[in-house]
Amino acid sequence: MNVKVFGLLFCSAMLSAQNIQNNPGSNHGNKFEQLGTILPTPNVYRTASGSPGQSYWQQRADYDIEAYLDEDKRNLRGSETITYYNNSPDDLDYIWLQLDENQQSSVKNADYPFSSTLGKFSVVEKLRPSEVPVKDNGYGVNLEKVTDASGNALSYVVNKTMMRIDLPKALKKGDKFVFKISWNYNIPNRLEKGGRGGYENFPEDGNDLYTITQWFPRMCVYSDFQGWQNHQFTGRGEFALVFGNYKVKINVPADHIVGGTGECKNYSQVLTSDQLSRYRKAESSNEPVEIVTLDEAKNAEKKRSKERKTWIFEANDVRDFAWTSSRKFVWDGMRVTIPENNNKVMAMSFYGKEAYGLYRKFSTKAVAHTIKTYSEFTIPYPYPVAQSVEAANGMEYPMICFNYGRTEKDGTYSEATKNGMLGVIIHEVGHNFFPMIINSDERQWSWMDEGLNTFVEYLTEEKWDNKFPSKRGPAWTIVDYMKLPKDELEPIMSNSENIARFGPNAYSKPATGLNILRETIMGRELFDKAFKTYAKRWAFRHPEPADFFRTMEDASGEDLDWFWRGWFYGTDPVDIAIDKVTVATPDFDAIPKSETVKYNVDKPVLNDFDDISKVRNREDKNIKFYVDSDKDVQDFYYRYDRGQEKVDVSKTYTTINENFDKVEKKDIRKENNVTAYQIDFSNKGGLVMPIILEFTFEDGTKLKDKVGVQIWRMNEQKVSKTYYFEKKLKSVQLDPMRETADIDTSNNWWAASPTDPAASKFQVFKQKQKEAARGASNGKVNPMQASSR
Repeated sequence: MNVKVFGLLFCSAMLSAQNIQNNPGSNHGNKFEQLGTILPTPNVYRTASGSPGQSYWQQRADYDIEAYLDEDKRNLRGSETITYYNNSPDDLDYIWLQLDENQQSSVKNADYPFSSTLGKFSVVEKLRPSEVPVKDNGYGVNLEKVTDASGNALSYVVNKTMMRIDLPKALKKGDKFVFKISWNYNIPNRLEKGGRGGYENFPEDGNDLYTITQWFPRMCVYSDFQGWQNHQFTGRGEFALVFGNYKVKINVPADHIVGGTGECKNYSQVLTSDQLSRYRKAESSNEPVEIVTLDEAKNAEKKRSKERKTWIFEANDVRDFAWTSSRKFVWDGMRVTIPENNNKVMAMSFYGKEAYGLYRKFSTKAVAHTIKTYSEFTIPYPYPVAQSVEAANGMEYPMICFNYGRTEKDGTYSEATKNGMLGVIIHEVGHNFFPMIINSDERQWSWMDEGLNTFVEYLTEEKWDNKFPSKRGPAWTIVDYMKLPKDELEPIMSNSENIARFGPNAYSKPATGLNILRETIMGRELFDKAFKTYAKRWAFRHPEPADFFRTMEDASGEDLDWFWRGWFYGTDPVDIAIDKVTVATPDFDAIPKSETVKYNVDKPVLNDFDDISKVRNREDKNIKFYVDSDKDVQDFYYRYDRGQEKVDVSKTYTTINENFDKVEKKDIRKENNVTAYQIDFSNKGGLVMPIILEFTFEDGTKLKDKVGVQIWRMNEQKVSKTYYFEKKLKSVQLDPMRETADIDTSNNWWAASPTDPAASKFQVFKQKQKEAARGASNGKVNPMQASSR
């Protein structure tokens, strides 16, 4: 039989099988259908392209605040004047404010209880009777006065963590309303009671470190997509806040050092001459300069000043204000320039002696690295200050964040502690972009700030040190979560308060999804441009999920609805399997016989591998790592991405449909060496993904291919792909770099039948014995007894 007849017969058989397999029938689901009505209808405020519409609007609130820290009573008193601007098309009869500190109260909190059961306890334990009804623990906001600008009392009502003020008259479009509030509250011990703000006491020296957050009555967001966002604050779902300008005066003991959102306007009045001189030096230094030294901080710990000082801060175009105060602080800083907008930023850190060995070396440099790297991937950092405060926990606010990272008492620390500290600093400083600038609604969608931020955190960690042990971002790190039973999983698109596994759902899974989009589905260049477009469109605005989804598609030209549907709205995992490989060789005397073989012999161990992002970053000569941890790292062999490896497809494989004429015209003697391989795949997990293959040939050479996800569009359960090679295949590896989060790699491997004459008969017999045992355990026919095909 000649080559042409063989080709026609083989082509006909393959096309028939393919037509049956691609028939929509019961195998055609909705994975590739558009999201349609799942997304909100575009309008004049938010367009179908994902950009703000021609009539987009948002409110604004300016704050003038005075605060008094009573260290002896651990009490904070404050008064504020709020100017609220109604930019909406609606008349407002009342306004809503947040009283977040009420979450610390036993009687004013949001009252979101958890289910409780009887636990195990010893008969010698002393049980405390339940408080029914609950007694007031003395925490929460105490409102002293609520008036208009002229001092007239305003009618208001407090509903747990929310406060409604009834306006004397309707607030019309374009008008503003000025009012005043005075309040106080007892500052909680945040290590004992939890929460983001409070004090930490250091018994060894008797001093406190204060992190003052969610500390003043703040305006709720009124928006085109929701109206008032006045959902209660439970302690988990974070904040929806309004942009504005702040002027804040903070009165503290005279020996305290204060860091806050924005720029301090009176350093000359609150610093010593030496400290002021060091600050001026730090303003032009590219290395951290100690503004308050370790010796000064230690000396301040030994005595308490009875005098007081007022620190004055100003911040424009921010959505919040937080501050820290303690006499324990060492303070260092340096200047960092953002190339994209030539913004000269003061990067600074505040920390006690307990963290000196780590923070002095790394914190301010990590701050500088973070705002520079995030600026590359999003928008240029626009603010004049970026600060990191060591406070034994992690939380973010505009221009200031609180992080962890303390040494042992002798000043030593482990590599794990160092990396944990760096990861937290990068993450919390990164929150300046998500959501402090790209201002999503955290109370509703935690993933829009935590997930997006964790993704860019991963990119930033990677550019800090190519060997940084990132725990979130690489696809393989989400596998254990995706393996969980369905009743333990929830879609990413779940309300913040209702998520059982908050960390994986709000942080890891969205970050991993974006990394898969960047590395495997869209490619870096296309993804990065679309992601920057989203950041630019929604900087200093209030984006919603649909705005992100639509922008990523609009700016890239990629239809990604299948991905949003599966990864964000669903809980299916990725589990693509190689079911079988059918091998066919041309025979000049008879119709070719196909042999289906699947031997899991010499299966590679995938535990020891390097993440695809790290590999590509090392290969990108334009990337300079902040820490060059391994200057002699060797190039990794695996490079399949477009533009990284030039492959002459005509010499490696052909397809019958596209290249049959070329095959027919080739020299028959050469064509006789072509072998066809039909690889059958099944979608066991439910979530579709591109099919990534690595072929290893008998001569030891390798070839890589990536099949687009759309191969599943006609049949979401089973597909086949046929290849023609002039060399014999030894093995096929599916997803060799574990970049699709496939939860079961045991079905990702095929190896050809061991036909080498030199192979040991004992080895062949041993392999058949293994196959027989495996078949028996699975209730299948013994392959040694079955007739050969």
